Amino acid sequence: MSHIEPNPGQYTHDDRPQPDPYRHERRRSTARRTALTVQTVADVAAGVLVLWIALHLLGANETNVFVEFVRDSADILSWWSQDIFTMDTEGLRVLLNNGLPAVIYLAVGHGLAARLNRA
Repeated sequence: MSHIEPNPGQYTHDDRPQPDPYRHERRRSTARRTALTVQTVADVAAGVLVLWIALHLLGANETNVFVEFVRDSADILSWWSQDIFTMDTEGLRVLLNNGLPAVIYLAVGHGLAARLNRA
């Protein structure tokens, strides 16, 4: 009976690398962390926009440093939706022009997070 030796570099049945039994769990854990990060970023962006709407509607002092910071942050987050709605009422204009991006950020962020969690 002849015994055939494997070629150099080939694995025999006994010394093949074993698959990592925790690989799927680690990948799922990474997807969950990524989904949580995406969801958190979307929530913070929407929160800043809602905070600016509330501050504006409540008549906050716009020369205050904190109010300026919130207004500038909201302007950065909603640059693409500025003046979509041109109402005569300033409060309604701010509500619509900043509320729309807040809703879109929440919908897209939570939808993307749900998709990542299913992966």
